[in-house]
Amino acid sequence: MNMVNKSVVTEFVLLGLSNSWELQIFFFMLFSLFYVATVVSNIVILVIVMSDPHLHSPMYFLLTNLSVIDMSLASFATPKMIIDYLTDHQTISFGGCISQIFFLHLFTGTEIILLMAMSFDRYIAICKPLRYASIISPQVCIVFVVSSWFVGVMHSMSQVIFALTLPFCGPNKIDSFFCDLPVVFQLACVDTYVLGLFMISTSGIIALSCFILLFNSYVIVLVTIKHHYSRGSSKALSTCTAHFIVVFMFFGPCIFIYMWPQNSFVIEKILSVFYTIFTPILNPVIYTLRNQEVNSAIRKLRSKFLNFSTESPSHSF
Repeated sequence: MNMVNKSVVTEFVLLGLSNSWELQIFFFMLFSLFYVATVVSNIVILVIVMSDPHLHSPMYFLLTNLSVIDMSLASFATPKMIIDYLTDHQTISFGGCISQIFFLHLFTGTEIILLMAMSFDRYIAICKPLRYASIISPQVCIVFVVSSWFVGVMHSMSQVIFALTLPFCGPNKIDSFFCDLPVVFQLACVDTYVLGLFMISTSGIIALSCFILLFNSYVIVLVTIKHHYSRGSSKALSTCTAHFIVVFMFFGPCIFIYMWPQNSFVIEKILSVFYTIFTPILNPVIYTLRNQEVNSAIRKLRSKFLNFSTESPSHSF
């Protein structure tokens, strides 16, 4: 009987980012704007890549999948947080909390593997250009995407199973705007030291190891670009720099949160906002502003739309 989960907590109270009504109104407007911009910008990338044959390449195939993950990562908790700012009772059911943990680790785990696949794609394109077409085939890209989702599911399932075994018998106030293990496990009626070690081993070390691998791969790529002055070196440097900025912005907060799960709640809130709200919109901004091919495709799509708009009235008669 002692092995059974004796949780009596049926819901959690999300304390959010601030108790100030003025700040809540500000956050409501700010995060609503960011969320809409995130969804729209990532949908635009999907439409552009699918509509332009020149972008039907492995790099942009992986980029569209990154856009899907970014929209999902921005949607697992942000809409509820925005709605909660309009209500006085900011609660989430136990099942809803577990669901947020599952989807958070699903999307972050999937994005980690996908970013590694994008890094490998750039490494082969720059360091082994003659073998690129034979190595990075459409079938390989599909394997990358399927593998990233498979790893994401496996990782998130391990986190959910761990969370379901925790006994919650009293405190139910979560000092955050969504459920995640670093804040939820501190409410469990057990010694949190061992839980912290589990957190570090399953999420922190994995994230840190993947970041080190990615960092080393981009260093190799940048060194290769520096020693091969070619016509496309500027374009390659721009692309790799954009990729690395995305990697750093995504991994930085994750490593800090999961390597030191006993951090200050204020720091965790700031970092959580960064990688769940800001990063998903910065990805399309970075890739589009620093990518001439995407910018050219945007101009073509815009001109087609304008031409269609001007021709439509004449056809209506």
